[in-house]
Amino acid sequence: MKPPPPPPPVGEPGGAVVALPPPSRLQELSSRGPLRRALPLLGPAFVAAIAYVDPGNFATNIAGGASHGYALLWVILLANLMGMLIQNLSAKVGIATGRNLPELCREHLPRPFTWTLWVQAELIAMATDLAEFVGAAVALILLFGMPLVWAGIVTGVVAFGILGLQQRGYRRFELAIVGLMSVILLGFLYNVLHIHANAGSVAHGFIPGFHGKGSVLLAVGILGATVMPHVIYLHSALTQNRIKAHTVQERRRLLRFQRIDVGIAMGIAGLVNITMLVIAAAVFHGSGASGVDTIEGAHSHFRSLLGPGAALAFALALLASGFASSSVGTYAGQVVMQGFIQRKVPLLVRRLVTMAPALVVLAIGFDPTRSLVISQVILSFGIPFALIPLVVLTRRRDVMGELVNRRLTTALAGVVAALIVALNVYLLGQTLFL
Repeated sequence: MKPPPPPPPVGEPGGAVVALPPPSRLQELSSRGPLRRALPLLGPAFVAAIAYVDPGNFATNIAGGASHGYALLWVILLANLMGMLIQNLSAKVGIATGRNLPELCREHLPRPFTWTLWVQAELIAMATDLAEFVGAAVALILLFGMPLVWAGIVTGVVAFGILGLQQRGYRRFELAIVGLMSVILLGFLYNVLHIHANAGSVAHGFIPGFHGKGSVLLAVGILGATVMPHVIYLHSALTQNRIKAHTVQERRRLLRFQRIDVGIAMGIAGLVNITMLVIAAAVFHGSGASGVDTIEGAHSHFRSLLGPGAALAFALALLASGFASSSVGTYAGQVVMQGFIQRKVPLLVRRLVTMAPALVVLAIGFDPTRSLVISQVILSFGIPFALIPLVVLTRRRDVMGELVNRRLTTALAGVVAALIVALNVYLLGQTLFL
């Protein structure tokens, strides 16, 4: 007697096999341990956060600490909290829609407005490159005595090489940026261990207040150096196709990990910024030393007051900041152009165009620290043009679907945008009429 035939394969009636879809990346990761499951999902926020510790931050934080002591610590804390909210919204855009912010602006906003946003974003990109190139060039001069213009050219070449890692996969690029951020963090942790800051004065610095017109200018510069417009656009591009999510549940899971990513990365960036200002305030404020509100002067006085190790740590941190932020800035510029006007130019061409103003500034011998501070003020005025569309689009259910903003989130983001605009208007009034 023959054995009974085997049951038909699971599938359609009659035994036709239905091909099951391959497991998603998230499903593959779910079988791993907690740490190995989490690490592949982290990284985009670190790329965005490098812009929060770029050479512009060095200039504004050192100038703020040297001129006003600990008084502007509250500005750094406030700007970092704003940055966390903004970067979370930008990352959510990519996860929820599969689009980046410039693409959504092109699809949902009037065409003339979109072109206006693109033009100002390109101008902001040049201001960003100015800060990053000048900072890295100054670091090369401090470390190797390299001529200023040649230092700028070397910066462009190295930054382009770092960005080229992305062609071999996003993970290599992210790891390179994380490594450079580690150099920045370790440099300032080394220096903070060699100072004696007054704890009471540090705590008092977190109480809001201004100390004259100069402190307002530096406050806006710190804000521009922290909440940077180009990474508002960039973060959405970093998350849009990094790991595909096929269901709402998977998108929510990605969003939870992204919040952790932003919290860690922005927490480190905030710590670095606070440490910068505390070191400058403790070492330089009220010391009577001249020129300490410039990067070159700060490096010289680090050497004389804290020793050659502190000066080397500072210069290496500045160099890592310039290299990393310059590559990230070029990437952001590509995202802006491709998203707003559906045009793409070779990265080398974009690199040459955006670095041209920085090379001109270096060639004519304009004061590097002053140019850095001014560039950060320009960046601050560009924030609303990126932030307001972000708030408007993330509150629309037809754009965001199930991941639409809660009312409280939209309200907080609106307050942040209004505060930034008000501070810029106040600065303009102080500059023009007083």
